[in-house]
Amino acid sequence: MTVDLTRRTLLQLAGATSLAMAAAAAARAEGMPQGGGPTYASRTPMRVGMVTLRVKNLDKVADYYRDVIGLTVMERSAGAATLGTAGITLLVLEARPEAAIEPRNAAGLYHTAFLMPSRKDLARWLVHAASHRVPLSGFADHLVSESVYLDDPEGNGIEVYADRDPSQWQWSEGSVKMASDELNIPDLLSLTNTRVADYAKAPDGLRVGHMHLRVGDLAEAERFYHGAVGLDPTRRRGGAAFLSSGRYHHHLGMNVWQSQGAGQRDDQTTGLAWFSLVMAKQDILAAQEERLRKGGAQVTALANGVEAVDPWGTRVRLIRV
Repeated sequence: MTVDLTRRTLLQLAGATSLAMAAAAAARAEGMPQGGGPTYASRTPMRVGMVTLRVKNLDKVADYYRDVIGLTVMERSAGAATLGTAGITLLVLEARPEAAIEPRNAAGLYHTAFLMPSRKDLARWLVHAASHRVPLSGFADHLVSESVYLDDPEGNGIEVYADRDPSQWQWSEGSVKMASDELNIPDLLSLTNTRVADYAKAPDGLRVGHMHLRVGDLAEAERFYHGAVGLDPTRRRGGAAFLSSGRYHHHLGMNVWQSQGAGQRDDQTTGLAWFSLVMAKQDILAAQEERLRKGGAQVTALANGVEAVDPWGTRVRLIRV
């Protein structure tokens, strides 16, 4: 397939007239003021495992993640679809045809971030997205990573990104330096053949690198996800906070830009049902469960871990793998 992949085409897909405008859109997506080895995210003591979304139109949304992101449909029924790569489940979609769309000012999902194994994979995916005229909502250089933003058919946010090597991340007093600069698209695309779309499916190493949530109160969210769940703060700025395990730049982002003061989520609407944080060691899981219970969190035992509920009703599962 021959692809007309020009700067103008990409800007049109992003609904922008300039790279600065596209970077500004990405700044809103990550909370940065305007103006690593990808496997690092999976080598930390805790990492994001999978995401479950409630959707109205199961077929349409499942096809989107298959065709646009390149996930493999591993199981599919009238009530649910399981998608992933290399036999690893990354996304489960639960059919809720009667559900209302969750409003954007409610607590819940801001975006699911799919981490490409390499910068070249990100370039290949961008050619694929452009060749299929996939609408984009922004792209930016975050210093620690390079990112492209978009939304699925029901408005669930998505980030597709590649990390820079961790040796290039800049830390100061426990805070990692991030920004939302213009993405150097020509440099990124120099890694691949822009005239041919060869991204047939997601690479085997694709993972959910981080989650970004809408919350009702940032301090309360930090008390739960840092104090009870045990993720460490890596940055706080402009109504957003970022936390991680093992000095990753962030496994979890949280913001109050649209959702300040939001109350309990309505689990009869679409959106994020739950996501998992996984760990390989039983002692880490035991310590996390103790933290949750001491913190007064609502905890439910699972066969391979526990499930806790954040202050707005978003469920997070801590699971041993």
